[in-house]
Amino acid sequence: MAKNTAVGIILIFSLVILCNGIVSAQATTPPPQTFGTTIYFDYTSYLSKNGPVTSTAKNNFFAFRRAYFTYENKINDNLKFRFRYDADNTANLTSVDIKTGSTKKDDKLRPFMKHLYLEYSNLLPNSAIRVGMTETIQFKLAEDKWGYRSVAKTLMDGYKDVTGVEVNAPSADLGASLTGSLAKYIRYGFMISSGNGYSHPENDQYKKLAAQIQLIPLAGFSLVGYLDTEKQDKDNSATTYKLDGYFEMVKNLILGAEYFVYKNDKYLTPDQMRYDVSGFSLFGRYVFSPDVFALFARFDKNEPNNTVQNDEISLAIAGLDWAPFHKSMKLQPNIWYVTYANSAKKDDVIFNLTFFLSF
Repeated sequence: MAKNTAVGIILIFSLVILCNGIVSAQATTPPPQTFGTTIYFDYTSYLSKNGPVTSTAKNNFFAFRRAYFTYENKINDNLKFRFRYDADNTANLTSVDIKTGSTKKDDKLRPFMKHLYLEYSNLLPNSAIRVGMTETIQFKLAEDKWGYRSVAKTLMDGYKDVTGVEVNAPSADLGASLTGSLAKYIRYGFMISSGNGYSHPENDQYKKLAAQIQLIPLAGFSLVGYLDTEKQDKDNSATTYKLDGYFEMVKNLILGAEYFVYKNDKYLTPDQMRYDVSGFSLFGRYVFSPDVFALFARFDKNEPNNTVQNDEISLAIAGLDWAPFHKSMKLQPNIWYVTYANSAKKDDVIFNLTFFLSF
């Protein structure tokens, strides 16, 4: 019942905003509509052969990591609609042989819905409200500052890929968010969402509540604090604390840092002690020629369990960003160097030639 009520409130709220936008939109010109495509395509070669990732027969391969298709409709000055399809390779059960009981998997690049939301601006001064399947506020700012989602996800977004530990950090979720600025030096964000992410239906009555504040004490320097919490069941909760810093006081140079701690009451050691998950990231990029050539580098330190020794994983990334013909097509050769505190695990060294296409 609580779930149905929440869904009903969201739908009613969406319709109210939509009607308000349509009434005020009495324009004589058609609304601007845009279509866009973004593609991440890699050629990968393992330069090491004994690490946890590279000690496989797989090597020297091509892969589409992502393919986005986005439709946006700016209905009027305040109301906007976005629909985005994403696609990746996920093994899907596609058929079952009735006689033998055997199954068949299909690894085709499959599309799925990533964004489907209405955005209404300036209901409050200098603000935007989004309702539907929308971007989360957890690491969107860090992703924008890092600037190379085509090469690697940011720290929390890619944490599970690196460590295998889930920190409940989806890039999009079903819910509503409010972002804006109170003054020139203070920006904020709030969100209520299902907590299950865009790839899973909501399966309980609990909601994730998130809040963020960005302080800009000096032009080109900012600090960002983030907090979210969600009940896991009636007795347990999970909480994320995050702190970012960004330095942009030197022309064409962006430096950034992220640090987070994820506390989940259900993460327990064998003797029933709760353990925390954490990580930090340092990154930078320098633009020699806008939309033509830049260099980037990053270092992450990941702690999957603070009660276990020698389980940390470090990741270093370095590369260049080159658009030889047009900014819509970029070549981004990059190297990943992964080291493990556990001396039994050998280092992984991976080369990627990333093709970034956007048009």
